[in-house]
Amino acid sequence: MSRLGPVITLAAGAVLAVGLGVASITATPAANDEAANTAAEAPSAGETTAAPSRSSEAEAEAEADATPSPQRTEPKKIAKADYGGYVKGNGGLIAISIRDGKAVAYFCDGKAEAWFKGSESDGELRLTSLGSAKVTAELGGGRARGSVAFGGKKWTFVAPTVVKPSGLYRATALVRGAKLRAGWIVLKNPGGGYTQVGAAFEGDTQVPIPQLRDDQPTAPVTVGDTTIQPEDVDGFIEEMQ
Repeated sequence: MSRLGPVITLAAGAVLAVGLGVASITATPAANDEAANTAAEAPSAGETTAAPSRSSEAEAEAEADATPSPQRTEPKKIAKADYGGYVKGNGGLIAISIRDGKAVAYFCDGKAEAWFKGSESDGELRLTSLGSAKVTAELGGGRARGSVAFGGKKWTFVAPTVVKPSGLYRATALVRGAKLRAGWIVLKNPGGGYTQVGAAFEGDTQVPIPQLRDDQPTAPVTVGDTTIQPEDVDGFIEEMQ
């Protein structure tokens, strides 16, 4: 009996050692799995997992609404201006009038004449007439600087601002079934007095044109046997547009 004791003891020890080894092997994978799950749940460096709050979204929308949007700049238009001057290389006169961005001009050298209409915007003037006739000018410094193209020719001009009685005048009437029309440019001379140039037509026929009164250019005048009433530009600029 005494010889069996150590054998039993060794056998029991062996069984205990095997049991501890199995327990160790079983516990290790479980610990590894738990660590892996913990690592998978944790956010990586630089990663944010929290969703933005509603208050943050509202603040962002309010900031976007408060940001001013670009504003379109409306072109500036001259409310009222009158210019008059000599056409270089031609000897004629040109008069230009602007009312709330609408513009008319009259060129005349006593023989040839042309009316122009168009608009002004941001100091730029673009006027047209029949065919390819046109007037272009830049406005500034109390002057209109530009050119007039008419009858296949082109001339330049510098026209300072003027005040009444200098300026542009026109008259129309119906005579024997034909339209009578007349136009004048009145320009004050630096040394005193006034220079006038104009033209009158009965239908397509040019007729002599009377001089306007310097002190009262809208007083009635007679063309042939017809009395007509000249108007300053304020009386006909809308009609010409």
